[in-house]
Amino acid sequence: MTERTVARVVVADDQMVVREGIVMLLVLLPGIEVVGSAADGEEAVRLVAELAPDLILMDLRMPRCDGVEATRRIRLEHPGTQVVVLTTYADDDSLFPALQTGARGYLTKDADSDEIVRAIDDVLSGEAGLSPKIQRRLLERFTEPVSPRRRPSDEPSDGLTAREAEVLRPIAEGQSNPEIARTLHVSTATVETHINNLIAKAGLRNRAQVIHYAYRRGLAQPPG
Repeated sequence: MTERTVARVVVADDQMVVREGIVMLLVLLPGIEVVGSAADGEEAVRLVAELAPDLILMDLRMPRCDGVEATRRIRLEHPGTQVVVLTTYADDDSLFPALQTGARGYLTKDADSDEIVRAIDDVLSGEAGLSPKIQRRLLERFTEPVSPRRRPSDEPSDGLTAREAEVLRPIAEGQSNPEIARTLHVSTATVETHINNLIAKAGLRNRAQVIHYAYRRGLAQPPG
């Protein structure tokens, strides 16, 4: 980031103390102007529409609309705003959906100020802003040996992720979104995101078609 360039940034985190702490850190950093802060994904999307920031630092686990869904909407509706995830979680079920929906950077909350500035600089320069920990996880993921017991036909079809395919069975069993969220230990908003994604990818229209789709794929058995 050059001295002449000021990055306009929004911070989104549902925990007020954490959010205010991140804002206080950012205002002390060179080349960064904090133009707004949001307490959930819905507010994050609204602020991006109002303020057109260069970048948003996005938490993932938030009420009403989680960070993955907010990232998807921002990148679809406001492509001029880049997204860098700043979260506590570095597990695959958090990391890969965030990157797949358009986040260009991913940091965990133990990142220091230098890492944050570097990630913002990299993303606004067109590069990926990933912490060393996340880079290692990506490398491990794509160099993992394929188990001989798994065949390409065993992989989720229609471009579904493993987590999107995983929600099919409880849907076919009649579980509600909150029940599925408790089973998978994720938020209801995350379940809704997975369902919306699989509906779009599989060319379905409603929950009834999702159930029939699960039956056709052999992931659930029809009653009787």
